[in-house]
Amino acid sequence: MEKKKVFISGGAGFIGSFLCGHYLGKGCDVWCMDNLITGSMNNISAHLDNPGFHFLKEDVVCLDPEKLPGDFGYVFHLASPASPPDYFMYPMETLRVNSQGTEKCLMLALRCKAKFLYTSTSEVYGDPLIPVQNEEYWGNVNPIGVRSVYDEGKRYGEAVVMAYNRKYGLDTHLVRIFNTYGPRMRLKDGRVVPNFIYQALSGRPFTIYGDGMQTRSFCYVEDLLKGLTLLVEKDYHFPVNLGNPGEFTIMELAGLVDKIFGRKSGIKHMPALEDDPKRRKPDISRAKHLLGWQPEIPLEEGLRRTIDYFMAGFMKPGSGEIT
Repeated sequence: MEKKKVFISGGAGFIGSFLCGHYLGKGCDVWCMDNLITGSMNNISAHLDNPGFHFLKEDVVCLDPEKLPGDFGYVFHLASPASPPDYFMYPMETLRVNSQGTEKCLMLALRCKAKFLYTSTSEVYGDPLIPVQNEEYWGNVNPIGVRSVYDEGKRYGEAVVMAYNRKYGLDTHLVRIFNTYGPRMRLKDGRVVPNFIYQALSGRPFTIYGDGMQTRSFCYVEDLLKGLTLLVEKDYHFPVNLGNPGEFTIMELAGLVDKIFGRKSGIKHMPALEDDPKRRKPDISRAKHLLGWQPEIPLEEGLRRTIDYFMAGFMKPGSGEIT
């Protein structure tokens, strides 16, 4: 790969930091922008001494494309709160980063004639009325519900990306990410995998909202990263699902975490969350055909890797306390 400049918004986040590492490993100059409301300097600490890495602590909504270099080869827009507690806490920030922030990144890509990739989400399908979600499904979204700041923010983001592609011929790419997990997630970010790991580490029962029969499809971050970097090289501009088609109930996930820890945590049921999707299962036929991509890491193996990461980094030696 020829040396290129890569711009990544949300680059200090969970997925963004892995993307930074990938392109640094390819010899690229990486410009990472993050306002750190959900990202963390810990995620990019290994890159800070790399002369090819440039960190900009800034909100991408305030980005001035004219003040950055004009020779980026890639622009990735990953910035956005992504867990319900985060976008409930930051509703306006979530809407702005997926609307104004998306267009600022598109303006940068257009100025540089760069490849552009926007990370959308399976949440654009809402609470789906079909058991397996393909890219042709328009979704079942409550436009004024509590989750709408994220769901509709991402749907708007997709619309403006397609508008830039059609109006300006910009080389755009859209990824709909299904539940992704792995190291560098925040242990208390509110999503189910880190929630269960935190509760197991601290000896608490698993909190399950509703009856636990709602399903999710869990993709390990390493698999997702391969999909992102393959798609941005393709001459294809419509949405592509990236996720693991293995479908698990939340109760089954709790059982797997218990199995790895070798304990019985118990369950604390809470009322079901408003507009919480009952099923999540991606149709990845398009990714298979277009990219030759499918996830390789089984859920249990990915959970073991993730738990090892949290146990190594979040336990005080000898104290049993979670930092």
